[in-house]
Amino acid sequence: MKRIINYDSLISHGNIEGRKVLADIMEAGLQAADPYNNTLKLISYDGKKLCFEGEVFEAGGDPRTGPTVFDLDDIERIFLIGIGKGIQRITKAVEDILGDRLSGGHVLGKHGDEVIMQRVGVTLGGHPTPDEYCVKGCREITRVLENAKLTERDLVITAMGNGIGSLCTFPVEDVPLKDVTEMVRLMQIEYGMPTGELCYIRNNIDRLKGGKLSRMMRPAKLIHLLGIPPKIVNTPHFGISGYDALTKKNLWLHTLCDNTSPKQALEIISVWDTKHKCPESIINYLNAPDQKYLTVKADEYESWNCRVFGLMPAELAALPSAMNRAKELGYTPYILTDWLQAEASSAGAVIAQIALSSEKGITPFKPPCAIFSGGEVIVTCGENPGVGGRNQEVTVAGSLVIKGSKRIVMSAVDTDGTDGPGGEFHPDATAKGITVLTGGIVDGYTKQQAADKNVDLASALRNHATSSALWEIDCGIAATQNISITDLQCTIIMDHDGTI
Repeated sequence: MKRIINYDSLISHGNIEGRKVLADIMEAGLQAADPYNNTLKLISYDGKKLCFEGEVFEAGGDPRTGPTVFDLDDIERIFLIGIGKGIQRITKAVEDILGDRLSGGHVLGKHGDEVIMQRVGVTLGGHPTPDEYCVKGCREITRVLENAKLTERDLVITAMGNGIGSLCTFPVEDVPLKDVTEMVRLMQIEYGMPTGELCYIRNNIDRLKGGKLSRMMRPAKLIHLLGIPPKIVNTPHFGISGYDALTKKNLWLHTLCDNTSPKQALEIISVWDTKHKCPESIINYLNAPDQKYLTVKADEYESWNCRVFGLMPAELAALPSAMNRAKELGYTPYILTDWLQAEASSAGAVIAQIALSSEKGITPFKPPCAIFSGGEVIVTCGENPGVGGRNQEVTVAGSLVIKGSKRIVMSAVDTDGTDGPGGEFHPDATAKGITVLTGGIVDGYTKQQAADKNVDLASALRNHATSSALWEIDCGIAATQNISITDLQCTIIMDHDGTI
């Protein structure tokens, strides 16, 4: 089943030949973001023994390498806890493997995720800004763990992925949820703060973040499944890789240890909060934090003897999968960068300029070729954001630069299927049950086609209201939801003119 829902309309106009090629490439990347089959490869169960095994899923330098095998005569109960966008694709695989042997648990996903679990409950919450359903889901996870009265004879399997920073929101008693929501909106959406810096703040005002979730599960045995590449290399967040990165530099995987502090959170607020808007309750709490909610440090975490597996090895992830498909279709793949972190509109304009230079034959990227990037671009919305998303802005900005080109087609998506917070943006999309896009696909004909339909792309970009504009001209990509393994951008440059 295709992940791109509106595939036919996307390839029905403009540079049709190029759109078909690029939609095929992006579909391959989106399909690779499904961790269900990888979970089945990691876990085996014969009714007597439960085994977690696979070198490809281990973080480099993990001191506990090799198979982890549980004799189920020694395990009284098995619980399953999951938090993240599309995380049910992991927890469902675990549920399908264990069947009746699963004792209970709870999963917290994002609004719009299809509920597919049968043996454990599911709550869907808000992202990128948390809502009351996030707290409801965290309360349910807490209830399950506290009522279980876990012992050394119990096993808890956790599944965590992107989106956990918002979804796992259970503020300390002194900080109201509305203040956390406003802080996230202010810092990340209005000011454009990178997620890594935001983690320093929200980890230290929460009851479960920063390893505190795993602390609640002790003394049970713990297996942590992560919807990420296990190697963790070549990103600005980590100067180290593999297991060291997961334990010494982790900021957002809340079943692992965390090295942030309230003091660091206050320092970041001081730098970013130029208008002094951060809610007072957060400032007050960080100045006098409750010691029982301090984050888990490495020495405490290491004493628990947990196993950690990354279910999305780099060689099986979206970027290499999309690149392989491009090569199969006759387009030489090039990586511009595997971690693009810049303002989305600027990133789109730069990628488009590089494509134009390639089209003219003055860059190393020789047509027919496909130029790729990954990572997580940024949108600084200011005080009046519309409904849109970062990858949508990449494509809209790019369309303004490549106007008139008959050989360039650009696309960008968030691999989880939801690019931005979403919301009703167009009556036709709402009628089809679509309230969020995952990105866009544009070509050299897009700007003129938009003008013909009285769609002002430049205005949509300025107002961060790209969803309606892209949908109106059949350039917005709608996709099924799944886990997020960063953004995926691809631009193809053909060696001949495409058709319209």
